[in-house]
Amino acid sequence: MAEITASLVKELRERTGAGMMECKKALTENNGDIEAAADWLRKTGLAKADKKADRVTAEGRVAMAQATGKAVLVEVNSETDFVAKDANFIDFCTQAANAALGANDVEALKSAKIGSESVEEARAALIAKIGENVQVRRLVRIDSANTIGAYVHSGRIGVLVEMTGGNEELARGIAMHIAAMNPPYISPAHVPAEFVAREKEIALAQVKDSGKPAEILEKMISGKVSKTVNEMCLTGQPYVLNTEQTVEAALKAAGAEVLRFERLAVGEGIEKVKEDYAAEVAKAMQL
Repeated sequence: MAEITASLVKELRERTGAGMMECKKALTENNGDIEAAADWLRKTGLAKADKKADRVTAEGRVAMAQATGKAVLVEVNSETDFVAKDANFIDFCTQAANAALGANDVEALKSAKIGSESVEEARAALIAKIGENVQVRRLVRIDSANTIGAYVHSGRIGVLVEMTGGNEELARGIAMHIAAMNPPYISPAHVPAEFVAREKEIALAQVKDSGKPAEILEKMISGKVSKTVNEMCLTGQPYVLNTEQTVEAALKAAGAEVLRFERLAVGEGIEKVKEDYAAEVAKAMQL
């Protein structure tokens, strides 16, 4: 058995990022061969990743990358908010977003390279290091010769905006607005006809017993529906960077028009597991 020196452990740790005890074990298992030990760590990392694959990942970060004519958002999930703030996790998210500039979807991103390894290999290595399940969940991108705005708020919400006219500063401002207000539609023209019809039915039920003439009722219903639709559309909302004007007015002043936007919020649509930590501790004490 070759001697496992502290310097050898240190070298393997610097190369792989694995914990000190794991590095020592890897070297012991592979008779001091650092190359074989590095491969062993990667293999066991994948095994650990497989074991943790079913754990719910509802926390995490949204990372953004942008280059000429394109921008991407990538949502990477972790099990806890604590890990979502870990420097290793944040670094992985940043590198995954940069790699995503060359990928069209999550499956393609898994094969993209981060240095000498794939995103999927880097993910498995990260799981081995931090001890939590990590999943690259979603990727959205905009490729366009038009103006593109991108904004990420506190690593939790990311927005991409494509628009004609205006400039990147305005596009980023609109992205900030969308991050804050989460409008489901760009303008009334984008609202489904079924939604408008349903709102009319509701408005009619609210005013039909008012005793007012039919033409007055029609105006009341039209006004209620118009107000509801405008409030849920990007263009009808007060602009968060200047609440004295609507988004529509801000766009019109710059000769700009929003063509589309993408918005990702961490964990949306994932059912979080409620942990009973007291029960977990009690169970552990009985072992």
